[in-house]
Amino acid sequence: MLEFVFPWLFLLLPLPLLLRFLPEYLQQNQMVKVPFFNKLIEISGDKAKLGAKTQQPSRLQKSVLIISWLLFVLAAAKPQWLQDPIVQTKSARDLMVAVDASGSMATTDFKVASDNTVDRLTMVKSVLKSLAMERKNDRLGLIVFGSAAYLQMPFSEDHATWLTLLNETEIAMAGQSTVIGDAIGIAIKHFEESETKNRVLILLTDGNDAGSKVPPIDAAKIAASYGVKIYTIALGDPATIGERKLDSKTLKRIAELTGGNFYHAMDTSQLSQAYLNIAQLEPQTYDSISFRPKQSMHHIPLITLVIMNLCMVVYIRSGIKVKVPYDQ
Repeated sequence: MLEFVFPWLFLLLPLPLLLRFLPEYLQQNQMVKVPFFNKLIEISGDKAKLGAKTQQPSRLQKSVLIISWLLFVLAAAKPQWLQDPIVQTKSARDLMVAVDASGSMATTDFKVASDNTVDRLTMVKSVLKSLAMERKNDRLGLIVFGSAAYLQMPFSEDHATWLTLLNETEIAMAGQSTVIGDAIGIAIKHFEESETKNRVLILLTDGNDAGSKVPPIDAAKIAASYGVKIYTIALGDPATIGERKLDSKTLKRIAELTGGNFYHAMDTSQLSQAYLNIAQLEPQTYDSISFRPKQSMHHIPLITLVIMNLCMVVYIRSGIKVKVPYDQ
C-alpha cells in the first residue's frame, strides 16, 4: 500500500501555470541604426520587427520540464510503501521476586529426590529456575535482602541473565538479618516506574523483620495503593524461636492487604506446590502490538528526475537539432 507523508504538497502542482502571467525574458539582438530605415523597409517590402526576441522551448523540452516538476513534487510529498502488518506479543505482567539471603537460609532442612538435604537458598534457586522457564513472557526482576535490601536486576525479559544473578546469590551476602519491609519498599519503587498494571511480587523468607526503615505492614499498605499484589512464602519450621523466628502472622497480613496469598513450605514438595498455585492464580497475560513497516520511496522519483535531465543535457549538447526559436 502506497501513502504520502506530505500529501498536501500536491497542491503545488499548478504553480508553474502562474509563470505564464509573468513578463517574458527578452533577448537583445545586435542591430545597426541607420537614418534611412524607412527607405529600406519600402525597398525590401519587409515589415519592421522588434529589436528583441524570446526563446521558445521545443515540445520535447516542455515535456521534460513538466515531467520534472511532477517528479519533484512527488518526491517532496515523500511516498512510502506500507508493508504487511507485523504483530508482536509481549507480556503484560511485571513479576518481581524478593529472595531472603540472610544467614538463616543456610539451614539444611529441605530434602531432594536423592534423600539428601540441601540448604533453603539452594532449594529456592532450584524452584525459581523452573518458574523462570515456565514464565518466558513475563518481565522478571530480582531483589535480594538480608540486613539490607538490594535490587539485583530490574524488570527484564532477559531470563538468562536473571537466572545467572539468582545463581550468584550467596547466603549472608546482604547481611545476617532480615528486612522484609525494605524489600517491599524497593519493589514498590520499581513497580512505580513500570508501565504495566499487572504487578506481582513473590516474597520468600524464613525469618521475621529485623529493623526495616518501613514496617512490613505499612509497606504492604503502600504496595496495595500502587496495585502491587504480594504472594508471601514462608520457609522452614514455624516453631523456630529467637532471631530466626518465622513471623507467619505478618506474612499472612501482607498477602491479605495486597490481594495475594500466603504459603508455608516446610519441604520441597510444598515449595513447588506454592509456585504452582501462584501460576494458576496469575496466568500469563499478553499485550499485542501491531505495526506496519514503512519503506521510503522518495528516492525513485528523484533518481528518475536527475537521469532524465542529464539525458536532456546530453541530447542538446550533442548538436541534434531542436525546434528553432522564432522572432516575435
